Amino acid sequence: MPRHSYKKAPIKGDKIYHSLEVAKFVNYVMVDGKKSVAEGLVYKVFDKIKKEGNDPLKILHQAIDNVAPIHEVKPRRLGGASYLVPIEVRRERRLYLSLNWIVNAAKTRPNKEYHSFSDKLYAEITDAAKNQGAAVTKKAQTEKLAETNKAFSHLKW
Repeated sequence: MPRHSYKKAPIKGDKIYHSLEVAKFVNYVMVDGKKSVAEGLVYKVFDKIKKEGNDPLKILHQAIDNVAPIHEVKPRRLGGASYLVPIEVRRERRLYLSLNWIVNAAKTRPNKEYHSFSDKLYAEITDAAKNQGAAVTKKAQTEKLAETNKAFSHLKW
């Protein structure tokens, strides 16, 4: 517990869409502090989604909702043994996990089919919006692990 009161810094929306989720998404895509490059990649993906006739924010929100886990496990030590205790995921952590899983799934896509990272990111976001792809699989694994360890839910404190 901190010795002083902690106030979380407010996060501003991005330049074009004025959305908190898009701003955080840009930050998770960013590598080595190159924010303008990350913004370019994300906005390029959003332009591709617009060309299809869809709303990019709706697609991103749908992808986040499909990827965000409701439960996850947290290890607890009790009497020399470690138990995986299922816990509910906070709203901020759900957003963090979903955006991070989308970016990591895009990074692990094969280079043969896609020419650039923006293509990979576009494919992963559209797949996640359709409830498919590696990020949705990661969510399913996390939820399944929490479900199998439901017997230890009495150990949370």
